[in-house]
Amino acid sequence: MTPLRLAVIIGSTREGRAGDRIGRWFVDRARRRDEVAVTVVDLADHDLPPSCPAEPTPAIDSFVAQVGRAEAFVVVTPEYNHSFPGSLKQAIDHAYDEWQAKPVGFVSYGCGSIGLHAVEQLRTVFTALHAVTMRDVVGVDLLDGAPSPPTADRCERAADVLLDQLHWWGLALREGRAARPYVS
Repeated sequence: MTPLRLAVIIGSTREGRAGDRIGRWFVDRARRRDEVAVTVVDLADHDLPPSCPAEPTPAIDSFVAQVGRAEAFVVVTPEYNHSFPGSLKQAIDHAYDEWQAKPVGFVSYGCGSIGLHAVEQLRTVFTALHAVTMRDVVGVDLLDGAPSPPTADRCERAADVLLDQLHWWGLALREGRAARPYVS
C-alpha cells in the first residue's frame, strides 16, 4: 500500500521559537514508520504575505500545492495568549478545498497548558474547512523542556497514538475521496 502523505506544518515564525525543535522531534518519530511519507512545511521558510492579496503570490501557490498533495496533517503550534499564531491562521486561510476530507492532528506546546487552548481554537477552524480533527493531542510543557524527561515517555506514547489515528483516518478518507469526491 502506498504510504500516507503526511505534512507536518510548523506554525510559529517567531525568532527563538521552540516549534522547530519540537517539530523536528515529531518528524523524527513519524519517519520511523513505513506507512507514512513525511514532508515538513515550516511557515518560517515560506514568504507568505500577512494578508490575502487579490491575486495569489508564488509563495501562496507553493504552500497551497503542498497542502493539496498531503493526505493528512500534523500542525505544530504554540499557544500565544490562549490562542495560536496569526501567521498560522493566515497560512491556513490561503488554502480551502485542499484541507477538505483530510485528517488533522496537533502537536502543541506552551507553559502549563501545553498549548491546549490553541488546539481547541484550531479544531474550530479546521471543522469549518471540513477537515477531520484527531481527538488525541501531543502536548509539550515548555517548563519541562521540548520534549525531555520527565515528559519524553508521555510525549512519545502520545505521538504514537496520534500517528495511529492519523493513519487510520488518512486511509479511510483517501478511500472515500477515491470512491466519490467530497462535496461541501
